[in-house]
Formats: sequence, structure tokens, C-alpha cells
Amino acid sequence: MQELFKEMIKNEVKPLFARQGYTKKALNFRRVEGDLIYEFNFQKSQANTANHVRFYINCMIHSKELAELQSRISGGKTMQEQAHWICRIEEAVPSAPDRYSLTPDTDLVTFSKVLLSHLEEAMEYMKNITSARDIVEYYMKITALHLSEETFHFLLQNGDTTTAQKYLQQLHAEYGAENRWAIFEKKYAAIFAAYGL
Repeated sequence: MQELFKEMIKNEVKPLFARQGYTKKALNFRRVEGDLIYEFNFQKSQANTANHVRFYINCMIHSKELAELQSRISGGKTMQEQAHWICRIEEAVPSAPDRYSLTPDTDLVTFSKVLLSHLEEAMEYMKNITSARDIVEYYMKITALHLSEETFHFLLQNGDTTTAQKYLQQLHAEYGAENRWAIFEKKYAAIFAAYGL
């Protein structure tokens, strides 16, 4: 099954990504567009056997603008190509499974068709994320703590205090009752204070 997996990546997946401008390195496919790096990672399960290959697909976007912001926040420490936006494929493509599974009983033609269709859908989804602002808005929309400090810096340095205060209220409504909120509240207060608020 491992050989079938390798063949499928080589003969089906790689050509699909190549047509969209992605390059391959190991099980990663990436495309640079302006300040963003789009990447797909095929993560093989540790529980794989000779007759059963399972894998996950991670979708990621790195923003040079957010990396520069993180570097300023951390006092110059650079975040080399760390993904700022990340999800598993099923979050971007609801019809995709949480993991793909290849066994000797798998109909490879159907499997490949479905997999390629999911990858094309994920690429389309990610094409709508074209800036650092799109990434922070994605996380604000789902009221995520992930990237929240960077989001406040991003909004406040751009003078968008109304959105920053609204996002703070959203986070408080979602996480304010948790013990850890005091830690976040202190961090957020320091960020707002740094911008004179």
C-alpha cells in the first residue's frame, strides 16, 4: 500500500498541484503568491501498516506581513515560514473525511477522483484568503484565541480600534468564564496600552 500511495502522489496529486503553480518537496506542496505562501501537507498516520495507509491533509498559509509583525512583537525573533492560517482539509471542504484510508479493497480510480476533487475545492477555498487581513478576519469570525495577540496588534497599528474592541468583547464572551482568561486579559490590556488605549 505504501507503494500505491507513492504512485498516487507522483502520478495524480503532483500533476494537479503543478498545474496550479505548486512545487513539491517531500509530502509538501507550496505556492508563493506575493506576501503569502500557500501549502498543503500530506501527513501519514503513525499507525500505518503494510496493508493500510492512512493520511491527513493539512492546509496552511504563511503571511510575510504577519511574520514581520510577530518579529516586532517578539523583539526581533523571526518566525520562519510558520503557518499563520492552518486547518485540516475537512474544515475547508466539508465533504472531505478527517483522514483518508487506502487498503487492498480500495477502488483506486474512485479514490483518486475524490481526493483530487477535495484538493481542488481546498485550493479554491484558500484562493479567497489573499492577505494578512483575511487571515485575522478568519480567526475573528470563529472567535479563536489562535493569533489573537497578533490580531490586536494588526488592527491597532492600522487604527482599527472599533474592530479590536469588538473582537475583545467576542473573546471575553467566549472565554471570560475560564480561569485562563485572566492571563489573556492581562496580555490584551498591555497590547491596547502600547497603542495608547
